[in-house]
Parts: sequence; C-alpha cells; structure tokens
Amino acid sequence: MKKQLLHMVLFFCFIQQFYSQENGVVALNLPVRNSLKFNRYVINPTFSFVREQNKYVSFSNKREWVQFNDAPQTYLFSYSGRFSENTGVGIGLFQQNYGVLTTFGGLLNFAYNAVLDRDQNLTFGMNLGFYKSGINEGNVITNFPDPSLNNIPSNAIITINPGINYGTTFLDFGVSLNNLVSYNLNTSKIIEENPEQSLQTHIMYTGYLESPGFFDESKFSGLIRSEFKRDKTIISGILMLSIPKGMWVQAGYNSLYGASGGIGFNISNQIAMEYNYEKAIGDLSSFGSSHEFTLAYKFKKNFRYNYSDYEEEGALIQPAKKGNRAVAKRNSSGKTDEYFRANRIEKAKQVAEEKARVEEVARIKKEQEAIASATEKTQTNTEGQETAENKEEANAQTKAEEDARIKLEQENLAKQAAEEKAKTETAERIKLEQVAKAKAEEEAKIKLEQENKAKQAAEEKAKAETAAKIKLEQAAKAKAEEEARIKLEQENQAKQIEEAQAKTDIEKTANVADKESEIISEELDAVLIPVANDETSKSMESLTKLTADTKIEQQDLLKKLGETIVNKEIDLKDLKEENDLSEQGIYKEPKPFKSVSVENAALESLKLDIESSINAQNQKISQLESLYSERLKNVPNKKDSINSFYFNAIERLKSEQQQTINDKNSLFEALENIQVATEIERKRRIKRAAYDNEEDRYLKDRATLNIIKQNTPISPLALTENDFDFGEEQSNIQIVKSVNNEESGYYLVVAVHTDVEKRDEFLRKTVSAGQTNINFFYDVNSSKYFIYYEKFDDIESASKALESNKANEPYNAKMSMVKIEN
Repeated sequence: MKKQLLHMVLFFCFIQQFYSQENGVVALNLPVRNSLKFNRYVINPTFSFVREQNKYVSFSNKREWVQFNDAPQTYLFSYSGRFSENTGVGIGLFQQNYGVLTTFGGLLNFAYNAVLDRDQNLTFGMNLGFYKSGINEGNVITNFPDPSLNNIPSNAIITINPGINYGTTFLDFGVSLNNLVSYNLNTSKIIEENPEQSLQTHIMYTGYLESPGFFDESKFSGLIRSEFKRDKTIISGILMLSIPKGMWVQAGYNSLYGASGGIGFNISNQIAMEYNYEKAIGDLSSFGSSHEFTLAYKFKKNFRYNYSDYEEEGALIQPAKKGNRAVAKRNSSGKTDEYFRANRIEKAKQVAEEKARVEEVARIKKEQEAIASATEKTQTNTEGQETAENKEEANAQTKAEEDARIKLEQENLAKQAAEEKAKTETAERIKLEQVAKAKAEEEAKIKLEQENKAKQAAEEKAKAETAAKIKLEQAAKAKAEEEARIKLEQENQAKQIEEAQAKTDIEKTANVADKESEIISEELDAVLIPVANDETSKSMESLTKLTADTKIEQQDLLKKLGETIVNKEIDLKDLKEENDLSEQGIYKEPKPFKSVSVENAALESLKLDIESSINAQNQKISQLESLYSERLKNVPNKKDSINSFYFNAIERLKSEQQQTINDKNSLFEALENIQVATEIERKRRIKRAAYDNEEDRYLKDRATLNIIKQNTPISPLALTENDFDFGEEQSNIQIVKSVNNEESGYYLVVAVHTDVEKRDEFLRKTVSAGQTNINFFYDVNSSKYFIYYEKFDDIESASKALESNKANEPYNAKMSMVKIEN
C-alpha cells in the first residue's frame, strides 16, 4: 500500500512537471551520467571524438527507482565513436517511459577537432535531437475516464546542444549548452521556459598508472562536471579505472541523484558488458536505487589515431592464436634509378654473351664430330698398311691434339669474354660516375641559383621594407607635425576666443557699471523725494543720498578693477605666446619689465577699497532699514507716501547691492583664473630656460667625450691603479633618479667626480689604457659625473659582471653599481 501511494505521488509530480512547461512539452534529459565508457557523447557533444579510439554499437537500459511500479525507464541504442583523424560521429535512438508518459526520438552527434599544437586540441561538437512526447494510452489503467489526461497533447520537438572542448596531454576543459534551442513543431514556436536548459562545464583528467603487478599500465580517468540551471546547480564527478586485463570499475557522486558505482568487462575482444548502480541520497533518498545495464560491440580498428586512448584491452575469452607463416620481406634499397637501369643493361649483355658462348661451344662440338667422322672414314679407307697399334697411337695423338686445340679455343673465348665484360663494366661505371657527377653539378647549380634568388628576394624585400618603413616614418612624422600645427592653431584660436570673450565680459561688466551709474544718477535726479516732516524722515532722506554716492563709488572701483583685469589678460596672452614660440625654436623679444610686486600691491589695495565700499553700503542699508522700521511704529500706514517711497528705495538698494556683489565676485574669479594661468606660464618659462641650459651642458659634454676618444693615443706603458683618480668612492648600490638622456638600468661606475677637469683626466687615462667604450652621465640632484662603460637591465647580470671585472683592469679598482630610475 505504501509503494502504491508513493507511486501515485511520483506520477502526479511528473504530471505537474509536464503541465508546468509550454503546452505539455517534456524537456530532453537522458539519464546517462554514471559511465565514462559508453554513450559519452550524451554528456558532452565533443566526447564522441575526445580521448576516443574505437567505434561502438551499444544498447543500454536504465531503470530508475525500481521499488515503484512502472518506474522511469530509458532505452538507448546508439552507434558512436571516432570515424577519422579529425571527426567523431554518434547516432542514437531512445525511448523514455514515465508511467503513462512516454518520449521517443533520436539523437545525431557530430564532433570536429582542430589541432592547435602537438599536444593541444580544440574540439567542436553538437547534438541535434528530435523526439515526440505524449501519453502512452496502453499504460493507462483506470476505471473512469480522466479528463486531465485528455488535455495533454502530443508534441514533436527539435533541440540543439552545442559544446566545445580544449584538450592538452592529460587534461580536458569543456563547456556545453544543454537544450540551447528547443523548437516545438506542433506550435511552430521556440520553447521559452525550459527547466532543463542549462550551462554545463567540465574538467577531465586522463592518465596511466605505472606500478608493478596487476594494475600496471591501467588507465585512470576523472570527470568533474557542473550544471547551472535557472533554479539550481548540480555538481557531479565520476572516476574510472581501466585494467589492461579487460575490466574497469567506476564510482561517482551527483549532488541531485546521489552516489553511483559500476563495473564492466570485455567478454571477448569485441563484446563488452557494463553494469552501474545508483543510490539516491538526500531529498530523493526515499525513491530507492537505480540500475543500468549496457551491452556493447566494439568494431576492429584499422588505425591508431592521435589524441585518443592508447591502452590495449584484454578479454575474458581470448581468441586462439594462429601460427604465423614466414613471409619473405622485400628489402628496400636506397639506390638510384640510374643504377637499376645500368644493372638491367649489364644483365642483358651477360645474357647475350652467354648465348654467344653456348653457340660457339655447339659449333666447336659440331666441328669435332665432323673431324672425327672424317678421320674414321680415312682410317677405314686405308689399305691396312698400318698395324692396329699405329692406328691406336694415331687416333690417340689426333684426339689429344684436338682436345688441346678445343681447350685453347675455350680459354681464348673465356679470356675474351672476361676482357669484354671488364671493359663493359668499366664503361658502365665511368658512365654512371659521369651521370652522378652531372646530376650533382646540376643539383648544385640549381641550389646555387635558388639560394641566389632567395638572397636577392630577401635583399629586395628588406629594401622594400626599409623603404616602406622610412616612408611610413616620414608620413607619420609629417602627420604628427601637421597635427601638432593644427592643434596649436586650434588652441591659439580657442585661447583668442576665450580672451576675446573674457575681454568682452569685462567690458560688458564695466559698461553695465557705467550705465547703472548713469541710471542711478538719472533716477536720483528724476525721483522726487517726499518732503520730510519729522526727524526720522529727515535722517532717512540724508542716508538715502549717502547710499547713492556710495553706489557711484562702487561702480567706479569695479570699472577700475575691470580695466586692470583686461591688462593682466593681455600680459598673460603675450607670455603664453612667447612660451609657445620658444618651444618651436622661434625667438620673440620679451615685453619691458614690470614690477610684479608693485602691480600686486596696487591690485590688493583696489580689492580692499571695493570690499570696504560694499561693507559701508551694507551698513547704510541696514541703518536705513532700522529708520524705516522706527517710522512704521510712529506712522503705521505702509501706504503713506514717505513709507512707501523708502520701502521701494530700500528694496532697490538691496537689489543693486546684490548685483554689485555678483559683479565683484565675477571679477575676482576672473582675476584669480588669470593669476593661476600666469603663474603656470611663468613656471613654464623657467622650466624651459632650465631645459635649455641642461641641453647645452649635455651637448657640450658629448662633444668633449668625442674629442677625448678621438685624440687620446694608447699608452705604451702599462698603467697602474695609482695612476687613476677615482674621485668619490661608492660603497653600496646608489639609486639616481630623473637622469635625462639615459635609460633606466644598472650601471657599473668606475669613477665619480664633481670637477670637470678631473673627470676629463680620468677619461683620457681610461682611453689610453684601451677602454674605448667609456662614457658618463650627469646627476642634476647631486651635481656629480658618474663614469661607466657597462650597463645591464637586471641586477643579477650586473652583480656577476661586477665580481668578474673588478680586479682585471686598473681603472676597475673602485668599480661600484649605480641604478638609474627614470
């Protein structure tokens, strides 16, 4: 009863997941996660190629959570592996059953590898899946119709899973995108909310054990994988140890599905079987265990590919060994075609000579038979004058003579054949030597021509590159000069515009002040002050007239300040123009001297007068406000002509006073900006003058050093340490900063002088001692000349040279190290 209840809960969980997706669509998620041996391309699309050597046909069945009835089952039939040196392919058919739900489809895989280096590979892969999902009505067992099942449609889905892997000698790093794009063919829409859409990363290690005994040359593989989904992250890892005897074991852990373990073995050299067990842990622990079986057939490999596993696997059933028949090997030769051609000619001549010799022997034999027949006939025709003994002696003598003649002819023929053979061999050898010599000369000639052409091409290329480089440098220099000129013109124009604007603003302010002064005077003349009939009104009348006078005084002071600012702006412009021209090497006559202290004192006095005038006006306005308030107490009618007049007068005075303060602040700000810019230009002028002096000193020092090197002869007598004045002795490493015309680094200094004559004397003696690379630099901060002839970029090299050179020459006796930091 408990199992049936859990089964119903599991079923409704899948129904809910099914409905939570668009139109009842089930996402692709094959539960291939416990094996590093078969169907690896499902884990990452590149794994049909990465570390793969063989091609497999496999059938897998995984039954999850077997304690339930109608537990989830997956059937996968696939053909995958390495198909060429650079490609891997996989084809799979699968079916997944989740109770009454079923998914059936196929998976196409392709992986391509790009070799970056000897032990570096970049592999691209992609899985293209097509499947249909829906209700398996044959598994629906119910006594009453269920409307919820009728609402679940059947869908046809296409999904794309790309991946990439970077491999080195032992490590692989990869990324894949699961369910990157899922397209519903029924609705003609891309699935937006896909819970199985994820980013997957992995790190894999592949190595071999070196240990005596059973585990020697065993392959060790480890895979760590992270899968990042929208609402969760899954971390997993698998370890596999493959033993050369034809067995392998696996162990893994998945943060969602739990722990797993497996074992596999080769039944024969081509048939293998694998079993994996998975135990749920955590939230899914009550679901129980899962079992996976795989039966695979391995195709015989005809090639050994790079970037793959090189282990040789055994099997439980070994095939019977057949006796190897001895096969004659054809010996390869490194001889040339001319040699084989001459050898064939020689063999043909030998065959012809042998044929001629055989024909000559046959002719001689035929003559011998003819002579023997004639002799016999002659002997038969004799009248018996000779006795039988004489006949035998004659026959024996004739035969001996004939044998001697035949032997002599054979020897002559053999001697003639040997001489002809020797002549032929000599002629052929000479001919071969001539051919080889001609070929070598031709090859040398061709090689020389190729070298000359290559050298000429290299020289022409170098000339072209040099010319192009010079042209580019000239163009860049011209462009830089033009840009600098344009920039300077733009800056001058902008400065002129700013100066004109500032001048206009100042003049405008002064004009406004004049106009305001005139307006005030006109207003004072035009306004009719009411007749005062009390003491407070009389005081207010008198105070109002005083504020008008103070207002006129303020405007006069502001106008004078504006004129002063205009003059200072003109002085700043002239000073900047003089500095700009000086940097371009153009001399301009400076303006007549002005006493800066006198100008500043007058300017400060003017500023104090303005401040005093503004403060006095503020006091008058305050007094006027007090008198106005006092009169309001006596005459509490604001519409009274006198009250109304002075109320408006006070408001006008406040507004005018605020405008005066604003004008004062604007003029003070403009004056401060001009003073800051003037100080910058003065420092720039002083710095330029110091730079000119430094450049003059440097050029003079260089000229002096060249004269000493050119005019100082080598001393005929050996100099000693006492002949040299080393100046100020240095103990530790000294650091010198901001040295112009010298690079940063470590200098081996042989002498330090502040006096120019002592410096030149040391230089002359060093040159006369044979050191022509002597040089020196000047430190402005200490006013010292540091004489050296070696410079290094790192302290290690400098220290080694210091130790080795210190005692080998008399001028090196006080050698020390100085570091320049620019």
